[in-house]
Amino acid sequence: MLSQDDNELLTRVGPGTAMGELFRRFWLPAVLSEEVKERDSVPVRLRILCEDLLAFRDSAGRVGVVEAYCAHRGAPLFFGRNEDCGVRCAYHGWKFDVDGQCVDVPNDARVKDNPRVRAALGITAYPTHEAGGVVWVYMGPKERMPPRPDFEWTRVPESQSHASRWLQNSNWLQGAEGEIDSSHISFLHQELDPNDSALGVTGADLAGADGAPLITVKDTEYGFSSIARRRRGDNYFWRVSQWLAPMFSLIPRAPAQTFNGSGGRAWVPIDDTHTTTFAYSFRIDGPLSADERALIAGGAHFPPRTKRMVVQLGQGQPIDAFVPEANIGNDYLIDRQMQKTVNFTGIWGVNQQDRSVQEGMRPAPTGPRGIVDRSREHLMGSDIAIVTARRKLLAMARDLQKGIEPIAASSAGRATARAISSLSSTSSADDYLTEYAKPIENEET
Repeated sequence: MLSQDDNELLTRVGPGTAMGELFRRFWLPAVLSEEVKERDSVPVRLRILCEDLLAFRDSAGRVGVVEAYCAHRGAPLFFGRNEDCGVRCAYHGWKFDVDGQCVDVPNDARVKDNPRVRAALGITAYPTHEAGGVVWVYMGPKERMPPRPDFEWTRVPESQSHASRWLQNSNWLQGAEGEIDSSHISFLHQELDPNDSALGVTGADLAGADGAPLITVKDTEYGFSSIARRRRGDNYFWRVSQWLAPMFSLIPRAPAQTFNGSGGRAWVPIDDTHTTTFAYSFRIDGPLSADERALIAGGAHFPPRTKRMVVQLGQGQPIDAFVPEANIGNDYLIDRQMQKTVNFTGIWGVNQQDRSVQEGMRPAPTGPRGIVDRSREHLMGSDIAIVTARRKLLAMARDLQKGIEPIAASSAGRATARAISSLSSTSSADDYLTEYAKPIENEET
């Protein structure tokens, strides 16, 4: 269990909160590059860490992530004109570039040609970087900016990776904790009929053979490695995943004796009760095949099947989001007959299964829906990765309050971490890591 105070610290992400400030020390995925692919194209409305933002690509090809409202009278810049290297507000024509600078005030002759006055009329703008098919944003102090994202999946050619995003109706931590919970795979994603499986290449059929894995956590500078061992006949099924602070994961592909790629997720808080989940898949040995891309597009894994639409989430501007077709409003399209004969849940698709339990978790009596009441949990040994992540996050957030910057944000290990799964006769986690040291530690790509 977790105290209410610690739960509040972990889940509240607005400006000035402990966890919000910790997130602001990391580069965060903001939007897919393909959403702002064309110069002077339609801007994308975002909310990240409770801040309303606007992403756009200007006439020179630069991408900006800026405050969503005009400095003049607070009008939404989304309805403005993206032209001539800036967004021009539709209300009075004020114009702002990707750096947030006010470059034109056409409705006031005294200000129009006075750059000194215009310099005081800028809006908030954050540094951006494009890698891995994603526009990244850094929302912290510029003097504390860590190295740009250098995950393995951001370094391979475009043909060897795929990125996606979608809306999750829960606090960020519920999704992130599900990702590092290796034991749930044996149940939530269990296939009763292996010939009608949506899980195919994930190895969940192997995970389902032993529902009580032995889980070991190995601390790293960037987070930790979570190592799950399951019995499989005379061998063991090993699954090594990576947690990279504050909310990135690396999850293995199909069980294999050599590493050829993997995938993972990132949970970017929209606000305290909504999250943008990013997913990434990649290969290091060549382009993603047509079959692999078809599997990604089919919605059985990540991402789910979605529709892009405008969503109003409480106060603030509407956002442009990819909304899953199977969601809490239609019970994730659960099929009770399928639950008896095909899979454990009766819900089709891995992410749909995840969201069905994560989005509906019990809230605190006085808290909002979307933040689970962790004070009433009963954690077991199989939850060691979750406990470890919470402890590390709490420590980093509290250290930051004391002026100690998070080492994880600049750890070189973030660039070389890998996830792998395979069958092995080795019974010791340390021996297994030694046996597969090369594929886990990574060579330069």
